[in-house]
Amino acid sequence: MVKVGMYLRTSSATNIDGDSQDRQISAIESYAKANGMEIAVKVSDLAVKGSDSIHDRKGFAKLIQYCLDNNVDTILCENASRFARDVIVQELGYRELKALNLQLIPVDAPDYFTGDSPSLNMIRQILGAVSEFEKSNLVHKLRVSRERIREKKGKCEGRKSLLEHYGKEKFNKLKKEVIKLRGKGMSYQKATIVLAEQGYLQPTTGKALHKSQLMRL
Repeated sequence: MVKVGMYLRTSSATNIDGDSQDRQISAIESYAKANGMEIAVKVSDLAVKGSDSIHDRKGFAKLIQYCLDNNVDTILCENASRFARDVIVQELGYRELKALNLQLIPVDAPDYFTGDSPSLNMIRQILGAVSEFEKSNLVHKLRVSRERIREKKGKCEGRKSLLEHYGKEKFNKLKKEVIKLRGKGMSYQKATIVLAEQGYLQPTTGKALHKSQLMRL
């Protein structure tokens, strides 16, 4: 039998002691039995609004973690409004579950989230456009930020230079040492060994500098 998770939600404290949970459990258990499913975990969010994001629900967060930890990839709820009453929250929540490879099934309409109704298509297109806009806007902001930093410092990305790692004083001492060693007829390769003994090493690996680094000085 396929293992599934059960999600219950009551929107107000007055419903906690009513028959809301019993009704939800009955509907979900009937669907699970009819479709060869075994309920592995049951989680409730009590007195939680249907417009609240799934990230703001402690119960649902626990349910997601349980499913990910125990290879449960299907969550059942009584209907779409039990998952979320706000249509936008529904769609965003469904998308996030889908990204985690979790399938959400409202038992009163199993094809609700995978259906092809005009209203759902419109919502998905709008959300897709908003997502694309946010991505493009972020890329633009990052580019502007990089350009601003580049104008101030001359550089804002890529591997750090020896000057940035060593600092101006040590870097200038290194240049003088290289000039002195080369003046004695020493090769760049031999100079890297001598400089390593003096503490001039690769900042990230601790190995001797490469001869090409000395040549660029």
